This record gives sequence, structure tokens and C-alpha cells, in this order.
Amino acid sequence: MERAGASVTLTADFEAGLAADGLLVPGVGAFAACMAGLRAVKGDRLIGRRLAGGRPVLGICVGMQILFARGVEHGVSTEGCDEWPGVVSRLAAPVVPHMGWNTVSAPAESRLFAGVEDERFYFVHSYAARSWDLVTNDRTRAPLVTWASHGGDRFVAAVENGPLWATQFHPEKSGDAGARLLRNWVDAL
Repeated sequence: MERAGASVTLTADFEAGLAADGLLVPGVGAFAACMAGLRAVKGDRLIGRRLAGGRPVLGICVGMQILFARGVEHGVSTEGCDEWPGVVSRLAAPVVPHMGWNTVSAPAESRLFAGVEDERFYFVHSYAARSWDLVTNDRTRAPLVTWASHGGDRFVAAVENGPLWATQFHPEKSGDAGARLLRNWVDAL
């Protein structure tokens, strides 16, 4: 994030997180463990409060997954932050985890992918949201959903939904393309 031009403060303090210009929700590991860690510091409430006030949040990898209603890993179902409907489940691909560089299909109007629409990004995951269930109406703007596939299994690679943006891949491991994507988010703050 510093390479992208941001001043970074690592904190578990609710008020500091609420006051920040942007909140990055990283994630490594399992859905249930990530949610337990978030709940321990009221991070789930922090995300909800920020979004209710139109304050930017960026989720990365498991930090994206926990934004969905629920995650199922190893037969364990865990409630997520429920910012988006849907379930995060194991990829149905011949080789899991999905590890390595992959392309994505971003919508033309994406601000997150501006300038890196045709680039490859680094993925390392075994679980993902494999469908998009959010229904919109004439009063709401549809989120921009970016897709990728691995071993014939299509999954959500990124979402731009008002102040809530997220990526399944790791921009911080995606070289210059990832750095540009993070700059796009910082610039949007």
C-alpha cells in the first residue's frame, strides 16, 4: 500500500479503523479463522459501519471471501460479514489450490482495473464465491463483478460495489499490475 502512495497504519483499534481514509481487510488462511479474528476486534462491525457511511473498504483474498454471507470449508459453515449474498465454497477444479498467474474478465467500466484490464494477477486459493446472487433494481446500481476461471470452474475474481471493493487474487504479489491496481484504489479514496 505504501508503494501505491498510501500512508499505512496497522491497527486493530475500532476508532482508528473508522477514521481512516480507507480500510484494507487482508486475509490469509481459513474463512472461519479470519472471521474469528475479525470478530475478536469488532472488525465485522467496523466494516459494516464504514460501508453504512460510504467509507471505502478493500478486501483481499480471504478478506474478500469474508464479505460474503457464508463460507464452507472442510464441512464447517461459518457466517461471514454478509455484505454480499452468497457462499464461498471449494473450487471444483481438477487441481486445487489454484496457485499462480491468471487472467481476469473485468467489466469495461471498472475503475479498479483501469490500465491493467489485460494483465495477469497472482492467485493462491482453494475456495471462492462461484456465483453472484445479488439482485438489483432500478434504484440501485449493479456491482461490477470480475470473473476468472481455473480448471473449468468459474469464480468471482473481484467486485466493485460502491465503497466496497475486493479481489480474490493477491495484488501485492502481482508485480506492476497489482501495484497499479492498488494505486487505482488509493487514488479513488
